[in-house]
Amino acid sequence: MAAPVSACPACIAAPLAEERAGNGAGSGYAGDGREAQRIILSLPAIHCAACIAGVEAGLSRQPGVRQARVNLTLKRVTIEADPGTSPKALAEYLTGLGYEAYELDPSQISAQGLDKRGRDLLMRLGVAGFAMMNVMLLSISVWSGATDATRDLFHWVSAAIALPAIAFSGQVFFRSAWSALRVGRLNMDVPISLAILLAAGLSLYETAQSGENAYFDAALSLTFFLLAGRYLDHRTRAIARSAAEELAALEVPRATRLTESGEEVVPVAELLPGDRVRVVPGARVPVDGVVVEGESELDRALITGESDPVFAGPEAQVTAGEVNLTGPLVVRVQAAGQNTVLHRLAELVALSENARNRYTSLADRAAQIYAPLVHVLALVAGIGWYIATGDARLSIGIAVAVLIITCPCALGLAVPAVTTAASGRLFRKGVLLKSPTAIERLAEATDVVFDKTGTLTLGNPRPDDLAGVDPQALAVARALAQASAHPLGRALAAAIAGVGVKPAPVTEISELPGHGVRGLWKGQEVRLGRAEWLGAEPGARTATWLDLGGSLTAFTFTDALRPGAAEAVAALRDLGLGVKLLSGDAPGAVERIAGELGITDWQAGVLPEDKARIVQEMGAAGARVLMVGDGLNDTAALAAAHVSLSPASALEATRVVSDMVLLGASLAPLGEAVWLARRATGRIKENFGIAAAYNAVAVPVALAGLATPLAAALAMSASSITVSLNSLRLLWEDRK
Repeated sequence: MAAPVSACPACIAAPLAEERAGNGAGSGYAGDGREAQRIILSLPAIHCAACIAGVEAGLSRQPGVRQARVNLTLKRVTIEADPGTSPKALAEYLTGLGYEAYELDPSQISAQGLDKRGRDLLMRLGVAGFAMMNVMLLSISVWSGATDATRDLFHWVSAAIALPAIAFSGQVFFRSAWSALRVGRLNMDVPISLAILLAAGLSLYETAQSGENAYFDAALSLTFFLLAGRYLDHRTRAIARSAAEELAALEVPRATRLTESGEEVVPVAELLPGDRVRVVPGARVPVDGVVVEGESELDRALITGESDPVFAGPEAQVTAGEVNLTGPLVVRVQAAGQNTVLHRLAELVALSENARNRYTSLADRAAQIYAPLVHVLALVAGIGWYIATGDARLSIGIAVAVLIITCPCALGLAVPAVTTAASGRLFRKGVLLKSPTAIERLAEATDVVFDKTGTLTLGNPRPDDLAGVDPQALAVARALAQASAHPLGRALAAAIAGVGVKPAPVTEISELPGHGVRGLWKGQEVRLGRAEWLGAEPGARTATWLDLGGSLTAFTFTDALRPGAAEAVAALRDLGLGVKLLSGDAPGAVERIAGELGITDWQAGVLPEDKARIVQEMGAAGARVLMVGDGLNDTAALAAAHVSLSPASALEATRVVSDMVLLGASLAPLGEAVWLARRATGRIKENFGIAAAYNAVAVPVALAGLATPLAAALAMSASSITVSLNSLRLLWEDRK
């Protein structure tokens, strides 16, 4: 069953991309001889091949675009274009085609190639598997009765195949073991490396001495199964950029500075306090500063979580990252670049991430106990048998068998086998895991903290019931609203059109930035906008007002609950989690949503740094916090939480810092995710138990000298298969 994902714009818009992308430079445009300008646009909504084709086809026809390549994993497009090509224009063009796009600063993004580690592991796994199968074929001949020169020949051929394969494929373990030993500590790769090297070394010695037994197949089997576990572990990890880096890339890279000689576009890093910059409607504010000219409204939802646009006039404070909605502004710079609030927020995220990265997984904690014990057992076995028999070859063989039979292959598979099964099931339910320890941390969650706007709600206010409004007022309101750039105006115009009311013949329409829209209807002035502008008393609800010849009509708006929000809150409560709501929005809006969901613990007007502080304080008090948020104002809290989740509609920077992403619009899978995480952690502990029980039986057998290295390798493989089968039970287990 396909994962429930949000509607892919390309699936609808891609067929139109070719048609709407015309009047450009054409496919295959090679440039005008000048050095290309590199532009990177984030495409947070793409997730299919049609998206890639639509974006690349559209951009290839834009003037000045030489080449465009989409990276679906990173959800961005890299464009080579002529100098002077406007990134903003290309982003707006793609947004018009149905692909949400915004500019990232190339200088703030480190180069990232393909998944080199995954390809490297897969290549080494393939080499080990191919060599193992060939050596086993030769071993069958030896087991079938080959003796003397024939047996020696098969052993030497096996050595020629096995030794280079082990040297190549085993580097994953050898390097890790050496890194640990250099600083005087042990990890799981130390006994693994010793087992592989001793098995190969003993086999080579036996071959050189014309011995009856060689264990190249055991060494290769060990390498293959351990690499399989390591590759499974790698596959559960998302290749994600640093959230701090992503936040830095969100900062506006350039600004329009006003000088005595006119305007100039300069890097934001060159701006100084006292400089004046122009911010046009639709643009993101590049600096922290004070408005000196113009009036407009600012969308601060990404920074503070406020759903309602805020009026900004002369002497109003503005912050980098806010979006100017309706009118041009001139801002006097107070802080730019690394001194802005946005940049300090990025630093806060980086600090929080580093603190959370100190979390130690169950497998690592087990290895801290397991690795020293393995070495002690092997050493005791080797010394004991040498003292008892004086036979160095026999003693080394038993020590190798002990190392192999106790080799933490089942332990190495215990976690990745479970997380792979759990992540597959969660993906089918619409939850994408990004962190290798996300399942373990989610299972430990004791409290959940929700953001409101865009998380529990859709973040897209819609007008309340229009049935009782005078049709004439609706007609005038539509005529004024459809001429506005304000989000509430656009929503109102669409809603009135939806009920079949045509716009009234309003003339001389003009928008007064920061206030609203006015025009002439039947010889009298009509206005649509802020309550203060029309002399009305602002209420607790989000609203826009219509002045129809002295008669005032309020159009109130409601931000609808996200699908599955009530179900998720109820499920989390049933699982014993405490539920808290933190929002930067006004108290009235927060109280209404909290009441609808039955959340009694809520706070309004919470700033981004306060959200992070509250989450940290909860953690310090012993809570394991699951943070769920979608905005830039949530990133620091997401990073500070024990585990975090964001919806697919969230900003890319927010998704990057999160441990999990909800692929669909519904929050309903959240409850099952917590339940499945707890079951998965239980399976991991069961796998540890299986590994321990296996060792309780196998180790005495090996210590008694009753297991050859080959038998030890077969026993180790059997324990690994048992662990894998136990992990797969997660795929069909039902929630009670």
